[in-house]
Amino acid sequence: MVLTVEEVTDKSLAALRNAGVPEQHAQTQLSLLLEAELRGVASHGLLRLPRVIERIRNGVCDPGTVGKGVWAMPSLYRIEGNHGLGPVVALDAIAKISERARDTGVAVAAIRGCDHLGMLAWYAERVARQGQILIALTISEALVHPWGGSQAMLGTNPIAIGVPAVPEPFVLDMATSLVSMGKIHDHANRSVPIPEGWAVDQDGRPTTDAKAAKHGAIAPFGGAKGYGLGLGFELLVASLTGSALGRDVRGTLDSEHHCNKGDVFIVLEPQEQSAQIIGQFMDALRASPAAEPGNPVRVPGDRARSKRDSSLQQQITLAPAVWAQIQDMARNDRAQSNTKTGEKINAT
Repeated sequence: MVLTVEEVTDKSLAALRNAGVPEQHAQTQLSLLLEAELRGVASHGLLRLPRVIERIRNGVCDPGTVGKGVWAMPSLYRIEGNHGLGPVVALDAIAKISERARDTGVAVAAIRGCDHLGMLAWYAERVARQGQILIALTISEALVHPWGGSQAMLGTNPIAIGVPAVPEPFVLDMATSLVSMGKIHDHANRSVPIPEGWAVDQDGRPTTDAKAAKHGAIAPFGGAKGYGLGLGFELLVASLTGSALGRDVRGTLDSEHHCNKGDVFIVLEPQEQSAQIIGQFMDALRASPAAEPGNPVRVPGDRARSKRDSSLQQQITLAPAVWAQIQDMARNDRAQSNTKTGEKINAT
């Protein structure tokens, strides 16, 4: 279903307001989801909005808090997320460590128990555009099988890196799984098969059925090396935050459990003039000979940025089922009825 950015924004904000989300927090949450949609990352876009709202209405997410933090060490800021909205808690923490890093050169935020962060590139680009480096790590419920295994034991455990550069920052955002679970959900919502090798079903058998993959496990990217990185990131995050690990992680996919995962943000102050040097190097990469004529070399982030620039001038496409849910949640009478009766909304 093709829609304008304006009508999607209006309905989505109405849905968040009806769920009791403060205006500024609603704007922050929607900005994250809409940015993913505009960049062509539908797996982390508006299909997640109904679940965000359902979690709020079920009482497992508190849309009004920014969490509670304390400087455990001069450059280490530890935050209890208190089940706040992921981007709201994260941006508050990032603002504090960004300020500290300007004095110390580096600062770390270790967050435990806030809701889903969404697309990590959103945070990385914001910080990089302000002239600082950001490294972001988060973990999820067990969705990935270990190398040589068949059962989900690890999270997708993505990493994002944002580095200032002229004219555009370098932004890398990648999971340590072959794909994100959000991408599998996107295929399932559109009844589109997933490629071979992405996942196994609940019995450990390779599958191209997206719905079966939702109940199975995703493969690690890059075989044993991707498995090692994913495990390393999960252990690093848990060590800094005290969060749950592996199959004990809850609340990143369902609507019934408080989120008990961890997130880590590291902000670093770059050397002066590095942005110009890095920008020149990225231009040299793009200008290097292509392996296939007509398919030029890209730098991570180029494709998504190009997609966003074109989307802002045009329209975005949502699955009809997702748009119907958002419209339903935006209706005042339905929202008031749900608040009074505690009726659950089915977000798939």
